[in-house]
Amino acid sequence: QVNLVESGGGLVQAGGSLRLSCVASGSIFSVVNMGWYRQVPGKQRELVAIIVNDGNTKYADSVKGRFTISRDNAENTVVLQMESLNPGDTAVYYCQADIRSSKLNPFASRYWGQGTQVTVSS
Repeated sequence: QVNLVESGGGLVQAGGSLRLSCVASGSIFSVVNMGWYRQVPGKQRELVAIIVNDGNTKYADSVKGRFTISRDNAENTVVLQMESLNPGDTAVYYCQADIRSSKLNPFASRYWGQGTQVTVSS
């Protein structure tokens, strides 16, 4: 069993910053990818940023230059630093991780956090 626990959401004014953190715990052999997605009511969940275990990153076009994703492999933690927030960034943000639970199983399973609300006021 693997758990992802997020923290750091909240209410911020436009132009402000927030930092989201997510810690993975439980039966973990290795963490392949870690990332952040977001979802607003009535829309599909969308990728915000992802970081793989070699450090390569990918960002949604809408957040490039404003958001930075990083990870601590030793602590199984991923952080999303969000700058210059605007009301369009308002959403529930979900942590995601692809994790191998055993060295005997070469395949990773995808896990999700419970979500944390980010609200940006104009």
